[in-house]
Amino acid sequence: MSDRELPADYFAKMYAAQSDPWDFESRWYEQRKYSLSVAMLPKPRYRRAFEPGCSIGVLTEKLAERCDSVLATDIVPVALENARARLSGRDAEFRLWALGDDWPDETFDLVVVSEVGYYLTFEKLTEAMLHVVEHLEPGGTLLCAHWRHVVPEYPQNGDAVHSAVRQTPGLAQFASYQDEDVLIDVFVKGPPSPPSVARSEGLI
Repeated sequence: MSDRELPADYFAKMYAAQSDPWDFESRWYEQRKYSLSVAMLPKPRYRRAFEPGCSIGVLTEKLAERCDSVLATDIVPVALENARARLSGRDAEFRLWALGDDWPDETFDLVVVSEVGYYLTFEKLTEAMLHVVEHLEPGGTLLCAHWRHVVPEYPQNGDAVHSAVRQTPGLAQFASYQDEDVLIDVFVKGPPSPPSVARSEGLI
């Protein structure tokens, strides 16, 4: 973990060199992670999702299948243009915005922090997670998913990110998955509801 930040032009240079710099469309790691992430969402349908760092919209497209509307953001205009084109005709809104900026004046029942937490320092991530809780509706879902291996230029790795998120007040962990490459956590705002108990008539 480091207190250094990424250069201001880091992402602009990545997209200038390649339209899909992390191979979101073709890499098996990404395809598998998306399937796992969406399958772990506890509700069949969401009203309004917020996805910071949407890149070219590959995950956004999958979220749109489970959500009435999606607000997705990125800090690179060309990435947002590609995401907007991908979701043409869907109820999806795209804004130029970075995790750590002032939050939209609205609430969400789903927030997705996928492969963006390790771009922030620990202090900025902790502050961002408090904003997540503030803008997450009671009983709403937070989905976090991150690559676990160390990338030298990133301020944190995925494990450090999830450790910080798990300590955020107001979030209760609902489910977790990890393997050597990825860590996925699902949280709900507030204590989880007690599981329903099926009872046969006449039995206690």
